[in-house]
Amino acid sequence: MASTQARRGQDIGIDLGTANTLIYLRGKGIVLNEPSVVAMDKRTGEVLSVGTEAKRTLGRTPGDIVTGRPLQDGVIADFEGTRHLLRHLLAKVTGRPGRRFGARPRVVVCVPSGITGVERRAVIEAVTSAGARSVHLIEEPMAAAIGAGLPVHEPTGSMVVDIGGGTTEVAVLSLGGIVAARSIRVAGDRLDAAIIRQVKREHGLLIGERTAEEIKLVIGSADAVPFGDDPTEVEVRGRDSVGGLPRTAVVTAEQIRAALDEPVAEIVGAVRLTLDDVPPELSGDVMGQGIVLTGGGALLRGLAQRISRETGLPCRVAENPLDCVAIGSGQCVEEVEALRRVFAVSA
Repeated sequence: MASTQARRGQDIGIDLGTANTLIYLRGKGIVLNEPSVVAMDKRTGEVLSVGTEAKRTLGRTPGDIVTGRPLQDGVIADFEGTRHLLRHLLAKVTGRPGRRFGARPRVVVCVPSGITGVERRAVIEAVTSAGARSVHLIEEPMAAAIGAGLPVHEPTGSMVVDIGGGTTEVAVLSLGGIVAARSIRVAGDRLDAAIIRQVKREHGLLIGERTAEEIKLVIGSADAVPFGDDPTEVEVRGRDSVGGLPRTAVVTAEQIRAALDEPVAEIVGAVRLTLDDVPPELSGDVMGQGIVLTGGGALLRGLAQRISRETGLPCRVAENPLDCVAIGSGQCVEEVEALRRVFAVSA
């Protein structure tokens, strides 16, 4: 006879992010990483594409097709879109395209630490409607710390800053709980928006989110740091804001650093405010262990150096910053009983 686990299906950990969704399958690790994007027919409501395929159509669809991200600022903005996103991505993992799970797994989902009760219920309902047997929510900074290998269950302070697409989560953790935390809706999306505004202001050129993200990755920086052999300027294509015709412009790293200064300052401010709330004993631990950066925003050139300079504490980027939250949710799936204390909500 098949085991109970086999009958119920493979347990799953989900990093349901504003920019990307990662899925961790028990016993296998991260098996999927795709953009949190859905393309739908406005007339019929039919889902045309999801994930990577849908992202390729951003800004390139006719009027009867809408492509967008159903999650904004780390929470569900479009419930139906999120449900379709989850169902299609989970179908890829289970090998049952267009259908619900063949068996009903237990699912651990990461959520921002600052979301409301209504937003928590929306996440639970969306995952349940995709076929989950039970849903456990874990706060993103806790998952990020677990995924980064920090000693969250020990009586010592560990500080993590998780910079995703929609939110930045700052937390100090000890004994399996969050001692002090801040969740601000300033992260990768705000950085991209700042670049879009700067390019329009400096060059009179209109660009989209994808182009802004590419600029950020190539020449973006949070501090005056050496670029080495990396380029310090890029040629950008867009639409003239006055004439409306396509043209190009050369954007410099200095211009982009100036654009990113304000949102980066807000992130640093959240770190400083969180440190102010930490008990003195744990402050000493954080001073010794330093601050760990996770999430896609951790890869912004010079960010760790700037945080270290403005807080006076050592700061480093985690080994796999993009995967830390998903790995943390996966560890909760692998050791669900041992890590049950870290769950925010179970349903």
